Amino acid sequence: MDEYPWSSGPEVPAADLVRKSWDATVAALPVEARITGEVIGRQRFRVFIRIDGVPYAIALAEVTAMPLGMDLPDLGASVSAKAIGHAVHNHQVRVRLDEWRAAHE
Repeated sequence: MDEYPWSSGPEVPAADLVRKSWDATVAALPVEARITGEVIGRQRFRVFIRIDGVPYAIALAEVTAMPLGMDLPDLGASVSAKAIGHAVHNHQVRVRLDEWRAAHE
């Protein structure tokens, strides 16, 4: 089995619902907003997070924001983060995980 599968099932919001809810997501999660959620997708250079309290929002934490020596969180891990931007083209909230921010301090 691939180490980096994309999740499917009830924990992953449908793409059309994510798209339709985009304006509400951006309003609810402006840059600097704090989020918590569960890792629902893990790939070589990023993790995808289902955001608590915003049912049709997906967060993306990219390796470009990850300090050297840190690892990506596992599927199912609970994480907290800060919103650092919005990827309009694919309807994702870009985040920096707290554990990565702490490593910079």
